Amino acid sequence: MKYHLVLLASLGLCLKVQAQSGLYQTSPQRSIDEQVELFDKQLFSAALLDNLQIQNLPLSSEQSRSGQLHAAMSALQLEAPNGPGLMKTYILENGNHPSVATAGLYMGDHFFYKRNYREALEGYSLVKSEKLDAEARADVLFKQGYAYFQLNEYSKAAPFFDQAKTLNQPVSFDAYYYSGYIALKNGNSQKAIADLQAASKSQFYANKVPYLLAAMYYEQKNFDELISYAEPKLASVSNLERKEMIHLYLAEAYFAKKQFNKAAENYDAFVNARKGELTREQVYKGGIAQFEIKNYQRAADYLKVSASSNDELGQASSYYLGHSYLKLDNFQFASTSFKAASTSTFNKNIQEEAIFNYAKVNLQKGSFQAGISGLDEYLETYPRGKFKGEAETLLSEALINTNDYLRAIEQMDKINNKSPRIREAYQKVAFYQAMVYYRDQRFPAAISYLNKSLEYPIDKDLILESHFWKGEIYAASGDLNAAIKSYETAINLGRTTSSSYINKSLYGLGYAYFNSQKYAQAEQQFKTYTDRLRNRNDKENYGDALLRLGDCYYVQKRFREAEQTFQLAITERNEGIDYAYFRLAVVQNFQSNNNAALANLERLISNYPNSLYLEDALFQRGQIFMEETRYSEAANAFTELINKRPNSPFVPYALEGRAVANFSMRNYDNTIRDYRAILDQHPNSQSSETALKGLQETLALQGRSGEFWDYLENYKRSNPDGGSVQSLEFEAAKSLYFEKSYSQATRSFENYLRSYPQSAQRSDALYFLGDSYLQLGDKEKALVSFRALEKEPASPQRLKAIQKIGSIELSKGNYEQAIPYLETSSQNARTKIEEAEALEGLVLAYFQTQKHNQVISTAERLEKLDGILPQAKPKALLFKAKSQLALGRRDAAEISLAILVDGFKTVQGAEGLFLLADSYRAKGQIEQSNNAIFDLSGPFVDFDYWYGRMFILLAENYIQSGESFQAKATLESIVENTPNAEIKSMAQAKLQNLK
Repeated sequence: MKYHLVLLASLGLCLKVQAQSGLYQTSPQRSIDEQVELFDKQLFSAALLDNLQIQNLPLSSEQSRSGQLHAAMSALQLEAPNGPGLMKTYILENGNHPSVATAGLYMGDHFFYKRNYREALEGYSLVKSEKLDAEARADVLFKQGYAYFQLNEYSKAAPFFDQAKTLNQPVSFDAYYYSGYIALKNGNSQKAIADLQAASKSQFYANKVPYLLAAMYYEQKNFDELISYAEPKLASVSNLERKEMIHLYLAEAYFAKKQFNKAAENYDAFVNARKGELTREQVYKGGIAQFEIKNYQRAADYLKVSASSNDELGQASSYYLGHSYLKLDNFQFASTSFKAASTSTFNKNIQEEAIFNYAKVNLQKGSFQAGISGLDEYLETYPRGKFKGEAETLLSEALINTNDYLRAIEQMDKINNKSPRIREAYQKVAFYQAMVYYRDQRFPAAISYLNKSLEYPIDKDLILESHFWKGEIYAASGDLNAAIKSYETAINLGRTTSSSYINKSLYGLGYAYFNSQKYAQAEQQFKTYTDRLRNRNDKENYGDALLRLGDCYYVQKRFREAEQTFQLAITERNEGIDYAYFRLAVVQNFQSNNNAALANLERLISNYPNSLYLEDALFQRGQIFMEETRYSEAANAFTELINKRPNSPFVPYALEGRAVANFSMRNYDNTIRDYRAILDQHPNSQSSETALKGLQETLALQGRSGEFWDYLENYKRSNPDGGSVQSLEFEAAKSLYFEKSYSQATRSFENYLRSYPQSAQRSDALYFLGDSYLQLGDKEKALVSFRALEKEPASPQRLKAIQKIGSIELSKGNYEQAIPYLETSSQNARTKIEEAEALEGLVLAYFQTQKHNQVISTAERLEKLDGILPQAKPKALLFKAKSQLALGRRDAAEISLAILVDGFKTVQGAEGLFLLADSYRAKGQIEQSNNAIFDLSGPFVDFDYWYGRMFILLAENYIQSGESFQAKATLESIVENTPNAEIKSMAQAKLQNLK
């Protein structure tokens, strides 16, 4: 365009020079040339202004055209409103003049490069392209086509591209490309292919065309052509544009042709390019391709994405995802995947198979309850399903291993004709349910289910065990005759076997006879039991049985055999060695071997200061000294008992013994003091009458008989005749208490204490009153009575009251206040039950007050009393572990928790498993945390809160590991199945956050 204007200016200049060069300085041509110079320097405003002056000069027609043209061009450059009008006027006024073409091109290009395609087209329309050379013609034709293309007027654009592409100019490659694109849009494949392939001969379009052709073949589903065209291009052309999309089209083509290896390769290539996202359907296809080539981990990576929605595609994805995880031996993930597929109803065949596979995979991973639920659902939903036979077989096997025994029994009760396999399962499951009831101390129900088990006597060992446990239950219930029959049945059944339950039955039978006071029969059982176990590594209850054997000999006055037995227990370092020392001393005392008896009592007192038999030993030692007339030593022995154990029931007897010893040594003042102590502090004891007589005699010897009458009056008031009103009232109140008529008992004891405030039975009455209120749930009134008793002199009732105060304060959450009472109770316990109760309370109180070292030491003491109280040991292990965690002793805590979880399928065990899995998580051991839940949670399904917490923790682990699908499926399962409202709420909240 500029080239044409320069030619015109040069032509005018030549004419002027030939005419008269001297006149140039004043001629109009000079003004024209100056305008051109201003334009060339892009001083468009000046050029436009200059033209206004030029037009007043006497110009030739050519000079006038030059000025007008440059003015129009300057106005266009300045975006003046009249610019297009000036140019159009110039073109219309100058008709066929050669400059008109230049003007049209200038106007067209001006608007073209400003993307004002309508104005550009108007400019180009004024150009007679046929008069241009080939290159310029091709250029203007292409620009016209491109302008229409940008205006989406493809039908108008196509003819211009068609003309431009035939001129074989550089711009022709552009024309071929856009022509091919329009043909592609119009479905003219043949033309599109020809044009695009022609365009691809240009280096510029060589890497652009393959994507368009690949897209065309893909849209046409012409997969063979797509593969044959695109594969070589990928191999030979570098830097292909949208290469990832070519991979995607190839992936889809190969998938359609079931060439899954190549499909998987190309899906991965698209994903790895990270330049776009697959649709869910394409993700699903990618997963199926990987599944078909047995690349199951990669298949899972795809399918867990496409399984994210509840639709038909999600159901299919979940189904194949389950199979992928199954191939990877990831049974837990397989379970949640099949579960998700089974809850969708879009594809009935998939749904049926998913339910069945869900059940199977849960059986494989040991989740028998879930497996049974799945099989139960399958058989209920598909009574004629294609997996019916296999499902029934699996169900019978699973029922044996389930922890939901009642449901298993219910399921088997529905089967009229029970197969041998089902009958065998029924025997076992009924037995297991009986053990659950036994654990929960629901003894009648336990007996009922043992009888159900015995209805199917398939497993001979289990028959024997059932009779043994019936014996245990009857013994615990106090029905000793029934217990004896059951133990004897078990022993008779097992005479020809090596079952360990023979020994257990012998031990149980021994105790049943012993507690029935049939000592000869008890002796026989304990003797047989100890003889059988003496040389074994696993001695079970050998130590205790040996002590009971000694007791049987002792009660039957077979002292020599008793002595030998207790001595054997000492030699073998029996766990009850303190008791053995005490009983040996008693036996030796009966045999008049007092020196040996005293020596053994001294060993007990010196070596076992916390023994439950310390008080017995101290009193027995005093008695032997009395027999030996060693009165000073006797007095000292009784004094030691009184000082060490002021709450002991032996205290009034020790006071009596010391009084007699002092009397014998003529220490009459001390004698009087001890007798007075009995009458003042223990007026209702069996020693009180003896004390009264001894006091009378001693005072008389001292000439102080006048002092006796006051004590006599007090004694009469404290010990009225058996028919007196006071005695009758007390006994009547006591009867109400023991009959558990606690409301009436409280009224009776309140009346009694008001009527007889100084009664010798005051301590007993206060204790019974407090316990009656406690049984009625009135802790405050109970505390009033127990605290009143706390102020009374030392007595067994006072010690019991202290234990009750500790328990009440504990139940009220007053842990600091409870601790001293419970500590006193644990230190003064007379039986293992009392000791265990106090220690159990202390563990809780110490934990709540964050005295974690005391928790651990006390819990370890409580562990040693296993079996004394229900669930004492699991409680001890749980609190010990919690305190170890609080102190940062994580490894020690995990050992405690592992012992708890392995040994106790109780609520403490359930909480313990949660804490163990959470501890692993805290250390970053996510897989170990998950495995703990997968492998160990089954027995705790009945403890819905902690069972739910475990699986919420599992979902949290999945989230932390990036397994959103598994987390979502787990939380949805919790929401659907948990009976615990709190757990459901927690799961719903996490599910909402996950979405």
